[in-house]
Parts: sequence; C-alpha cells; structure tokens
Amino acid sequence: METTANTASIATILVVDDVAANRALILATLEDAGHRVVEAANGTEALAAFERERPDCVLLDVRMPGLDGFEVCRRMHALPDGAAVPILFVTALRDIDTFDLAILAGGFDFLTKPLRPTELLVRVRAALALRRTSVERDDLSELLRHQRDDLMRAVLLNERLAAFLVHDLKNPVAGMQLGAQMIQRDPATSPRSREIADRIRGQAADVLRMLLNLLDISKGEEGQLVVARTATDLPTLVREVAERLGPRADERRVRIAVSCDVGTVRVDANLVRRVLENLLDNALRHAPPSSEIALRATAVGTDLEVRVADTGRGVPEPLRERIFDRFVQADGGANGSSRAGRGLGLAFCKLVVEAHDGRIWVEDASPGAIFCTRWPHVL
Repeated sequence: METTANTASIATILVVDDVAANRALILATLEDAGHRVVEAANGTEALAAFERERPDCVLLDVRMPGLDGFEVCRRMHALPDGAAVPILFVTALRDIDTFDLAILAGGFDFLTKPLRPTELLVRVRAALALRRTSVERDDLSELLRHQRDDLMRAVLLNERLAAFLVHDLKNPVAGMQLGAQMIQRDPATSPRSREIADRIRGQAADVLRMLLNLLDISKGEEGQLVVARTATDLPTLVREVAERLGPRADERRVRIAVSCDVGTVRVDANLVRRVLENLLDNALRHAPPSSEIALRATAVGTDLEVRVADTGRGVPEPLRERIFDRFVQADGGANGSSRAGRGLGLAFCKLVVEAHDGRIWVEDASPGAIFCTRWPHVL
C-alpha cells in the first residue's frame, strides 16, 4: 500500500457512513480541499472499497447496520498493509467509553458529530502528516499518538464530570428553592424569615444558572447548543429579569434602571433570559453602593441592541476581548475585587449571542463598563 509522499498532495480518503447526508457533507469538505473521496454506505462496502482503492485515510462511522465501525476497523487493520492506514472514527457518541473502544479497535482519531468542516480538515491533515512521520520515525509517531490520546481522554473525562455535576446538583438545588418557597407561604412565618427564605431562593436560582451555564458551554463547544427562536415579548422578559435580581440589588443598595423601546423579538427566550441574568449579575458584583445599573434595549434597524452599564472600575482595554473567555479575570472591581464573571457567566453570554449570529463586546463607561450585545434580524 502506497504512503502519501506529501500531506499537501491529493490523498484518497474513504468515507464510510450509512447516512447519505453525512457522507455528502464530508465529501464536499474534502473535495473542496483537493482530496479524492470514495464513499461506502456500510461495513461490507467499506471493506471492498478499502482493498480496491487503497486509501490514504478512512473516516468511519461507529453505528451502522450489519458490521459496526469497530469491527470494520479491526478487519481493515487485518488486511495486508492495513494497519498503516489511519482510521478516524466519526460518531455522535461523545463519551469516554466510546473513545476507549475506538482506540482499542485500532482507531487513529475520534471526531464527534455534528462535524465542523474546519476541524474535519485539520484532523485529516494531521492524520496524513502523522502517517508520513510514522514511516520515517515510528518512535516519534507513537509518542505523539499517545500524547494526543491522553489529552482527548482527559477532555472527555472532564465533560463527563461536568455532566454528572449538573445532573446530580440540579435536584438538591430545586429542593432548596421548594423549601424556601414553603417557608414563605407558611402563615406563621415571620417577616424576617420570609426575607431569609427569599434570599435562599435567589441564591439557589444563581447556583442553578451557573450549573446550566456549565452544561450549555460544553454543548456549545461541540456545536450542540440548539437555539429555538420564538416570538418573545421583550419588555416582559426584561422586567422579569430585573425583578428577580431586585432583592440582590437592594442588599447592595444598587438601583436597576430598565429601559426597553422594543416590543416582540424572535429569539430563544430561555437563553436570552439567562444572558440578561448573567450580565446583570456581573454588573451587581462590581457596581459600588448607592449607584445605578442601566439596562437598555433599543432597535437598530432590524437588530436588537442590549446594553448593561455599571459604574464600577471597568475592564482594562487589553482584557476586553479575553473577558469573555472561561475563567478569565481582570483587575479592578467594586471594593478592589477582580473584574470577571464567576468563571463561566460571560463565556455563556458570548456563546448564546454568537449562536444567534450576534456579537458581544465591552465599552468604557468612564467610570464603569458597558457590556453590549447586538442581536441581528430579530425584530
């Protein structure tokens, strides 16, 4: 079996998937990059094509009728010179168990659906390049593969932990909210106890929001965050968010001023609600006492622009792009604290705004910061 002499040259790539639409997407991406693509709709066709075409690389679905991807991989590697061909598993099953089975079967790499064209090309080129390296330096090739596999396994384990945390903590948090609500409804409850119960409900809601942020960021990074646009009454949504965070604002002696000049918008109401909660939460933690936070929603053509301004210390200009990355903190907040979300809040905001094809940025309020979002074509 011939080895690709140059990773930049035309390579023959065998694409195996029982869903024609999946094959079409991969074919278009690889052919646009100058590669020759051979298709197979099942394991039997794949094995025949593998022997006939002698591909430089294989993209192999895991779940198929008849022979599954793991068995096909094992049989390909048993063919003459078959073990030298990198086989990249493509699957919607993004979990550590499937990854380990793929590596055990002899898989070279592991991609998850839905596929992103840029990532697909990068991973295919890496496979072709590493195949060439393996011919020249087997020891280096094995080291690189082990390091990559260890990194991928660590990423999947972290994702599993995050999913477990969200799943296992949602129920006790909901129980806290329910218990606080029952205390509030009890006629014998004193005003002071009602106030404390209200605080508990608000803090439990904050914990739940952070858990959902964690889950949705993980989904977004894999292209799995679904935006369900519906007709949404924005003034009602904005008012409800401000009212929910009102008790926290009162505690901090901060006033939330709301202005909404827009009526109905087509957005994912649940995701937008959480964006506004995160932006107001960020402003509340950095606004000085006896100050005002302004939430303004205005129309710009068919776009919606939402701006949340506070009078804290602001965000230094060099960090205004990075502030939306996970766990980034910038110096300067109320009372000298760091200026950032709780690690994920602002990252979640960026994820949701961009999922709506919009953008988010920070402006200097002198003093303070203005977090601005633009949601295109929603009016």
